[in-house]
Amino acid sequence: MKALSPILLFLCLYLVTSLVAHDFYKVPITVAFLISSIYAVAITKGTMSQRLEVFAEGVRSSDMMLMLWIFLLAGAFAAGAKQMGAIDATVSLALRSLPSAFLLPGIFLAACFISLAVGTSVGTIAALVPVAVGIADEAGLSLPFVVGIVVGGAYFGDNLSFISDTTIVATQTQGCRMSDKFRVNSRIVIPAAILILMLYGWVGRDITPPADIPAVDFWKVLPYLAVILLAVCGIHVLIVLLVGIVLCGIIGIIDGSYDLFGWFQAMADGMEGMSELLIMTLLAAGLLSVIRHNGGIRLIIATLTRHIHSQRGAETTIALLVCLVNICTANNTVAIMTAGPIAHDIALRFGVDPRKSASLLDTTSCFTQALLPYGAQMLIAAGLAAVNPISIIPHLYYPMALAVAVVLSILFLFPKKYSRGSTLSQTAAHIDENSSAH
Repeated sequence: MKALSPILLFLCLYLVTSLVAHDFYKVPITVAFLISSIYAVAITKGTMSQRLEVFAEGVRSSDMMLMLWIFLLAGAFAAGAKQMGAIDATVSLALRSLPSAFLLPGIFLAACFISLAVGTSVGTIAALVPVAVGIADEAGLSLPFVVGIVVGGAYFGDNLSFISDTTIVATQTQGCRMSDKFRVNSRIVIPAAILILMLYGWVGRDITPPADIPAVDFWKVLPYLAVILLAVCGIHVLIVLLVGIVLCGIIGIIDGSYDLFGWFQAMADGMEGMSELLIMTLLAAGLLSVIRHNGGIRLIIATLTRHIHSQRGAETTIALLVCLVNICTANNTVAIMTAGPIAHDIALRFGVDPRKSASLLDTTSCFTQALLPYGAQMLIAAGLAAVNPISIIPHLYYPMALAVAVVLSILFLFPKKYSRGSTLSQTAAHIDENSSAH
């Protein structure tokens, strides 16, 4: 347990203390991460240089650098768009186009569609959260609630998309086709998405739109339309954000919203506004790298795989395994890569269909990542909306529904076609068949 003690210390410092004080702003999350990181380095064996090297391994990875770039560009785009009026224009367009009763389902469907097309929750959140913030302000809605709609919908595509990295890793580690995994996965999660869509329709039935909705300046909507269109076309998120920033600058300067130097200042303000987010991300990455180095992940795997006696037990272990690894890595793709080979062995031994095990890995990692207050997606959503990440979690209805769907699929061995009557020989034959097909 010593290897996992830094994450326990963080939870006590931040979550428990905040709950006792009834104020999640009482303990700054950056301070909680700093103290936990210092403790993690202190309990690690080796010289100080060796300990810091372990901490630095998590900070300097290519994935981390990409995430930091996304944070900076997202901040610059959001600030530049806001100052030149792009957010206000987009909000006006949404309020004029959507019936008030369909406003909340419309936001959820937009997040689902974009994430399914681009295969990433981060890009979807970066594109839609600023618009959602504007809609919440204009319609008098709770800001964490509306941001939670976007974050939840973003994980719909992260879980199901054929180009999602979680889908690719889950199917590769389990030895099944992405199309087969999609069939199983969709039967588990689409009912949950439909229920949440209906819930948003019911919750939003009495929404009263603002009395005076400003006229839509379609030129100012162009940056957001371009961002969404490029994202749907599969363009890399960095290029998408760069195009959005440039369009904001060109339109804002022509429109007179700001001059060249005003545009530069807006971008600088946006990037500076991401400073706390950057600090949290770097400290979290280093902390989790130390936990992994000290054997925290190995401890979780050894504990969970010790007592398995049935197919339900095997499926439960696969789900718990990727969930706990995800908590310790704060990265759903890394969690699947780490837990995938172990899950494959468990599935093969206890007759779990590889398509079901791939679905369990992907879906469990997605709802776990969504509910982590220190996950990258949650941090960027909270940073763009200027709210505490903890305040968003109670409103993540779709990720919570995903968790329930996973539990029910294990308890009732659903879908039955992919859960019952799967023997060791059938599973092995299926793996061999798919391996030869690749």
